[in-house]
Amino acid sequence: MGNMIEVINLTKSYAKSGKQILNNTTFDVEAGGFYAVMGSSGSGKTTLLNVIGGIDKFDSGDITIDDVRISVLNRNEMADFRLNNVGIVYQDYNLIDCLTLRENILLPLHNKDIDPSEFIIVSNEVAIKFGIEDILDRYPHEVSGGEQQRAAICRAIINQPKVVLADEPTGNLDSKSTTTVMQCFEKLNKEEGITILMVTHDLYTASYCDKVVLFKDGMITGNLERKGMNRNDFYKYILSELELGEIYE
Repeated sequence: MGNMIEVINLTKSYAKSGKQILNNTTFDVEAGGFYAVMGSSGSGKTTLLNVIGGIDKFDSGDITIDDVRISVLNRNEMADFRLNNVGIVYQDYNLIDCLTLRENILLPLHNKDIDPSEFIIVSNEVAIKFGIEDILDRYPHEVSGGEQQRAAICRAIINQPKVVLADEPTGNLDSKSTTTVMQCFEKLNKEEGITILMVTHDLYTASYCDKVVLFKDGMITGNLERKGMNRNDFYKYILSELELGEIYE
């Protein structure tokens, strides 16, 4: 099927201290895959995601997304590439408080050649997929965290990206909302074929993925593959295989 994301010998250090955040990181994400990068806070996983998304720079190595080397793109080219190919979901939703959910979802379309008269139709279509069509005209503070995150996912996919990058997407949610949001990601991946790369420290969230990349101190320390297991069995497998003392200390 081929790879959608290729990361090769990626390194990054703090400019002032010289402390290394990413240490020769190399891995691939298959097209249509649902991968988690799993590690404790401070392991470098969020930095890795930001670098892949072109939000942050790196010192050396290479990154390819859908056969495009993003390392050779300038700032404007990277912004255009991200707008058309990559959706990003954050832990804190990053919704604009003074805009309704519908207006937040539609933000990426304002840079596209789309007739504004179609905006309501497009926003309704994507909202129906995730069960928030009845609250589109509410503001973020008027809905729950889980509903805000579903709106953030709708915004991330409104441009029909090939890749979604998710940074601790369930970190601020209760268990019920976590399940709902992860089912949304599962639907995007299985039904629409969107490649998803997610960072998390949560075992339950990771159990929805096809593959878990273990990350510690800027380095990959192992991989766990689902290989046809149902989610509950994969969850148990992750629990049995992880050396929790080493990864989360």
